[in-house]
Amino acid sequence: MTSLLFKLITFPLGVLLASWLFPNVDYAAFYQPLLVGIIAAAVGVMLEYVILRRGTLWISTFSDLIVGWVLIYMVSSLLFKGAYVTIWGALATSAIIAVVDYFIHYYLLKKGLAKKHA
Repeated sequence: MTSLLFKLITFPLGVLLASWLFPNVDYAAFYQPLLVGIIAAAVGVMLEYVILRRGTLWISTFSDLIVGWVLIYMVSSLLFKGAYVTIWGALATSAIIAVVDYFIHYYLLKKGLAKKHA
């Protein structure tokens, strides 16, 4: 639950930040990057349940980077009319999210909140 809350706040802000910083990430409406961030947060939490446990910090973070890259590109290109996100823009956006995610994963592992669910 802690992870979901962190991600629901930071991921939309990360996508919004990327849309302001990068010329190859452009959304037609304010809600679009927020929705992309919310979808990325939900998928990220699911990935944590599958991958994140002691010893998998970097694997989990890299998996989030790759899945986020594909997700941001696909959702932005296919779901939103007027959105313009290149492959490189999606990679840069997912890199911002992956940096934030690394610290979330580190916190969860340090506090013992990331456990393998069967």
